[in-house]
Amino acid sequence: MILISGLTLFSIGLGAAAILGIASKLLYVKEDPRINLIEESLPGANCGGCGFPGCSGAAAAIVAGKAPATVCIVADSEMSLLVAGIMGQEVIEREPELAIRDCSGGMRASDSFHYEGAHDCRAAHLLYGGSKSCPEGCLGLGTCMRACPFDAIQMNDQNLPIIDPLACKACGNCVDACPRGVIGVAGISARLLHLNLTSDCLAPCRQKCPAQINIPRYIEQIKSGDYNGAIMTIKERNPLLLTCGRVCPRPCETECRRQYVDETVGINMLKRFVADRELHTGKHLPISCAKDTGKKVAIIGGGPAGLSCAYFLRRLGHQPTIFEAMPKLGGQTRYGIPEYRLPKADLDWEIQGILDLGIEAKMNTKFGVDFTIETLKKDNFETIFIGIGAWQASGMYAEGEDLNGVMGGIEFLTAHAMGQKIETGEHVIVVGGGNTAIDAARTCIRLGAQVTLMYRRTRAEMPADMEEIIGAEDEGVQFKFLAAPARVIGDEKHHATHLEYYEMELGEPDESGRRKPIKKEGSEQRMCANLIIPAIGQKPDLKCLYENEEEGSCLLETTRWQTIVADSETFETAIPGVFTAGDVYTGPDLVISAIGDGRKAARAMHYHMTKGIIPLSDQTQTTMIPYTLFKEVSVKEKKERATLPLLCYGEERNCTFNEVEGTLSERQAQKEADRCLRCGLLCYDGDSAQETQGVLNTFEE
Repeated sequence: MILISGLTLFSIGLGAAAILGIASKLLYVKEDPRINLIEESLPGANCGGCGFPGCSGAAAAIVAGKAPATVCIVADSEMSLLVAGIMGQEVIEREPELAIRDCSGGMRASDSFHYEGAHDCRAAHLLYGGSKSCPEGCLGLGTCMRACPFDAIQMNDQNLPIIDPLACKACGNCVDACPRGVIGVAGISARLLHLNLTSDCLAPCRQKCPAQINIPRYIEQIKSGDYNGAIMTIKERNPLLLTCGRVCPRPCETECRRQYVDETVGINMLKRFVADRELHTGKHLPISCAKDTGKKVAIIGGGPAGLSCAYFLRRLGHQPTIFEAMPKLGGQTRYGIPEYRLPKADLDWEIQGILDLGIEAKMNTKFGVDFTIETLKKDNFETIFIGIGAWQASGMYAEGEDLNGVMGGIEFLTAHAMGQKIETGEHVIVVGGGNTAIDAARTCIRLGAQVTLMYRRTRAEMPADMEEIIGAEDEGVQFKFLAAPARVIGDEKHHATHLEYYEMELGEPDESGRRKPIKKEGSEQRMCANLIIPAIGQKPDLKCLYENEEEGSCLLETTRWQTIVADSETFETAIPGVFTAGDVYTGPDLVISAIGDGRKAARAMHYHMTKGIIPLSDQTQTTMIPYTLFKEVSVKEKKERATLPLLCYGEERNCTFNEVEGTLSERQAQKEADRCLRCGLLCYDGDSAQETQGVLNTFEE
């Protein structure tokens, strides 16, 4: 019986072995040898940051085509190339990325209620969005720190995450863990392309800046002595910081919360301080550019908008060529702003730094004469940017203004900038109240004339910068307020000799908020003049856009103000692939506005060429965020605002075009930076003198 049982079991085992043997031949599964090769090439960290269960899972996913050769977040580019070689693939080098934190609130942000729940940001967020009064700020419970598999995040004493750039692998776990979007992962291209969002931590000054510069960050970098870091922060948004440090009217400062304590922070003078430090070294800081895409872009116009657009397109890897009608680049920063405000040698140095990135420029090349949109397309330019400015002076609408001796403000300044000798005579009348009028008046003073500036409102309504008005007064410009031109009177040679004008009085406010000037009937008077300079406005000259001017056939849609119509978010015109920005789009505006819009146009052009669609967000910040505009600011210590030093005084200024204003000393800049309250959306430093080192998370490119 036992023998039979044993034989039975042996027979069953033998049969099973035979079946398995046959099955192994029929159902044999061979493992792809590339899996082992790839796994051996990976670092063996088994961190799971790639989203697969360890390096073996990642290797299997690569072979199965479910993951790219670059899936490992720990591996360097050399390792990725090795994996790609095993797979017979080509690896395109990716920009380095890093986790970055936007919020600067931390302990400064007040609590709207006391939270005693789980110590997890996601759990806290489920309860009325969390206890912090700031709707976008960090909740400070360290969920991102615990989510990081590389110990790259620590919480500081302000309850804010600090990211170690050497340990961070940009895996994105912290981004997934943060319910407020406080942390993001980005490389330099993503940072250049980012537009302000209402969910960002935007101090009022940063909201108001047309170029969207991270003002609190660069001031904090100046305060800590990181001057190069401050320069790089500014250059992520503005390549013309040397120019803007001299001519920007500082719209950001109008929203500075410090004004509710004593005086606004000297934001622009701090920008000039670091820009001048770079200038005086004689060497531009290195600027990174993405890998070349081979895509050609035509930039028509080399003013602030065109230079900005070209700069950002080049940094994104494209190949811009600037076509400029004038002998040199710079637009009205060169030809419309006098030497005493912006030395042209400094402007040359700044522009050369932009060109040195690999941007070609063709001078004395006129749009509509030497080339057209069609010829550019035939030359394989994939997109076109039109930034031709507003060079045509508006008239006075006064009889006789076509006489000799009447010269538009921008025409006068351009002629002088190009070295032409202008006969001013003894008496000059400048008509207008903006910066162009002030620049023309102060230039004529330096040319030896007696100058009267005529303005139809009062000094209080002048749109010119107050510093420029005061400078003109100091230099001897006479002001004739509440007066408007009626007609120009000339001699037998058709040359102006007098300006007849009306006296005015102020009525009700107009659409600009200023009181409307009303003519006093029977108040005509005359003033002698050898040169009359109307500087009351400018508009674009669009003749270059007409295929046949006589028939009035314009290539693009335009407005009654002679500006080009374009989409307000993408800056694309009626012709697909043709974009615009600057004064030709907005009408005469600020240099900083042209720079900011030039970047936004470059962003749109980049996506148009690479994605075919321009991404937009319903969270894009376009107006001031109302709840951030409170005026109740409690600060313990008042601090005096710095003043820029004057480089020349009195009569010396009236006979030279040397620069008038200087820059802050390092000690002055440190003190001024210390006045900044480091504002966020709601938070600020009540004691601005406290130590704040390390609160901002910054990194070099």
